[in-house]
Amino acid sequence: MSETRLIHLVDDDEAVRHSASFMLRHAGFTVKTYADGVIFLESAQQAELGCILLDVQMPHMDGLEVQQRLNDLGISLPVIVLTGHGDVEVAVKAMKAGAVDFVEKPYEKQMLLAALTRAFERLDARSHKDVLTDEAKGRIERLTPRERDVLGGLVDGFTNKMIAETLDISPRTVEIHRANLMEKLDAPSLSSVLRIAFAAGVGMDSAV
Repeated sequence: MSETRLIHLVDDDEAVRHSASFMLRHAGFTVKTYADGVIFLESAQQAELGCILLDVQMPHMDGLEVQQRLNDLGISLPVIVLTGHGDVEVAVKAMKAGAVDFVEKPYEKQMLLAALTRAFERLDARSHKDVLTDEAKGRIERLTPRERDVLGGLVDGFTNKMIAETLDISPRTVEIHRANLMEKLDAPSLSSVLRIAFAAGVGMDSAV
């Protein structure tokens, strides 16, 4: 269970960021603010556990695009989207993409707090292991089929030469795929690669 009630507030409107964060802090939350979705995504993979309060109408990348990018990265922190009044279509799309709830602007304090309560209940219902599993699976999904083949060989304890023979490719090609997959997994060592792979279920009686 998360003891820290952290909210990642992503909104390009400085006045909204200021007023909302002030209100939320007085309601007992910790708030980190981001001026737009691009800025948030730059640090999203290292983001502390919490809920994301995500505005839809933003420059550079709108909230739905940010939400899709979070899904692509395997970041499964609960999302509440802030929509314009009556923007039902956007709200439906956000919910289909996994948002916990949506709140129309200008929002009422109690409605926002109720949505946040539901979001944190979802977060609390998941164990830390669940979070790690989802993040690991998200990283694995970035790999190409051939990189997954090489990963499977590493999980089986094969050397580069053995992997090359199994896949009928050169050891040099294996080295390239191995370097690429380590970069995509953000894994600086083989042990890091294996931790991510096992967290995602690779080699644990499941296919790569």
